[in-house]
Amino acid sequence: MERRYRKAALKAGFRSGLEQDNVNHLENLKATYTYEAKRFPYTPKVRHYTPDVILGNGIVVEIKGYFSTEDRSKHKLIKAQYPEMDLRFVFNNPGNYIRKGSKTTYSDWCDQYGFKWAQGLIPKEWINEK
Repeated sequence: MERRYRKAALKAGFRSGLEQDNVNHLENLKATYTYEAKRFPYTPKVRHYTPDVILGNGIVVEIKGYFSTEDRSKHKLIKAQYPEMDLRFVFNNPGNYIRKGSKTTYSDWCDQYGFKWAQGLIPKEWINEK
């Protein structure tokens, strides 16, 4: 069942079912947002970051099921190069460990590097922030 749900989400243009759930959540709340609408260049080797969601209030939300080493490195670079960006994460399971054998969870990593995070859906509080 989960595999079919993922296939349906991909067919609908989302990268995961979690992204689709969050966009549906925003639609149900009649929230203002954009989905994968802006790109931010970052270095040391020029690459581009496309946030999953930018809320109407400017909060950038990255929606993650799996949080790879590459993703973590990229987001530290983005935070350093765009200090004005309010970048936050929504995880399917923030209690997952960042790698096998580690005692650090996704949420621990966010806390360590100063990123706000939530589980499952973008919190209404984030949507309503000024």
